[in-house]
Amino acid sequence: MIRLAIVAVVLLLGSRALGVLQAHRDIHPVAATARTPAPHPAVASRLAPSARPAPTPTPSPSRSPLPSQLPQVKVPVLSASWLRAHPIAEVPSIKGRAAIVVDLTNGQILYQQDQSTRYADASLTKMMTAMVAADLVPLDTVITVPDAATQVEPNHMGISAGEKLTARELIDGMMLDSGNDAAEAIAMGITDRAAFINFMNQKATSLHLRATHFTNPSGLDETDHYSSAYDLAVMGATLLTDYPDLRAIVGSKQISIYATPQHKAFNPINIDRLLWTYAGAIGIKPGYTGAAGYCLAAAATRNGRTIVVVVLGSTQHFTDATTLLDFGFRHPVTH
Repeated sequence: MIRLAIVAVVLLLGSRALGVLQAHRDIHPVAATARTPAPHPAVASRLAPSARPAPTPTPSPSRSPLPSQLPQVKVPVLSASWLRAHPIAEVPSIKGRAAIVVDLTNGQILYQQDQSTRYADASLTKMMTAMVAADLVPLDTVITVPDAATQVEPNHMGISAGEKLTARELIDGMMLDSGNDAAEAIAMGITDRAAFINFMNQKATSLHLRATHFTNPSGLDETDHYSSAYDLAVMGATLLTDYPDLRAIVGSKQISIYATPQHKAFNPINIDRLLWTYAGAIGIKPGYTGAAGYCLAAAATRNGRTIVVVVLGSTQHFTDATTLLDFGFRHPVTH
């Protein structure tokens, strides 16, 4: 009996071991798959709104041939004929070293002060950077931020190396936040930096800007980087007249760039104070460096007239621009 009991126990244990081994053979390895949890409805509802539809990625333009020549634009004709026929009775009192007032509607210069002299122009350079970017690629082109672009100081937009943003989004940060990092990302991401700067100088030549030369896309102080009040007025007039997308950007007080898997969220707020304080203001670009002082290209529209002003080397650029805009609107062009 004892032997039979032992045999029975051995058989029972053997059958269980065999079952475990069989079950082990039936287990197949499964690759681990990262699952992205569905966002909580409340979170999804916060992320859903967008200032613009999500862009369709465009192949990197740096790998595609770019035009050797920029598209032609109509060169604004800014005439001083009205000013010569109407001597100014009361010169506007400003702090700036150079200035100009233009009635863009009639193409007439209403006031000018040291308008052709070369000066450091700070971030007013970014008007040209934005126009050249728009000339070279569609604004929904996706650009990968190079690490070198994030090293420029001061850094305003806050982009990070490897983030992917559209040219439009980088222009948003460049023109509203005055992001030097965004300007460098545009120049390095669309083509190589030297080629982009060459395009900027090519466009300056095509616009007949005789007192302008660029060595960087942001306007930081460099020996051979300069412009004049007159040339910057031509740039501002060209941007407003021939680049409606850019005109909309520079006239925006704030733009929301929502987070995507390719980049974090950004909320550029326009540093052009006149958009909040001057009736009819439509942009364009403030700037400051140690060599340039405070600079501003500004424009406003009232009663069917658009006045563009530029002030360079000021200590009170917004006050000066207000004075110059008021002067422009007080002096209607008569024929």
